[in-house]
Amino acid sequence: MTDLIRENVQSYPRPPALQPVPQRIVITLGGQVIADTTAAFRVLETHHAPTYYLPPGDVTAILKPATGSSLCEWKGAARYYDVVGGGVTARRAAWAYDRPTARFAPIAGYIAFYASLMEACFVASEKVVPQPGDFYGGWVTSNLDGIPKGARGTEHW
Repeated sequence: MTDLIRENVQSYPRPPALQPVPQRIVITLGGQVIADTTAAFRVLETHHAPTYYLPPGDVTAILKPATGSSLCEWKGAARYYDVVGGGVTARRAAWAYDRPTARFAPIAGYIAFYASLMEACFVASEKVVPQPGDFYGGWVTSNLDGIPKGARGTEHW
């Protein structure tokens, strides 16, 4: 049992909100812990599972700049990284906003990870499930209800 409260992704705001995360976040790759923090933020947006952003000082993985970028209407321009940990390389598995918009300034340089490309990601010791679809980086936990973007024919998690 985690200390996460029930939430519905359809109740999340638009434009998105930024919240500090009181729970511990742990990520593993290649049998090693590559990130461990109690100082993360999460972005909450309508129909999305939360996306978690970790302070770079709490990430021990090697982050190698990857090709390409993307633009979020809310956060700005993102750059991508290959993530290396435990002898495993996960391609384009993380991203960051170096100069986010003013609303998201607290996550400047913070690292977000695609749960689908990591060995495991945990929120408050609960192993997360990746948000459906190949594009979105949200982390699904058992306390979430609603229909996320990227899910086809899914009514509930």
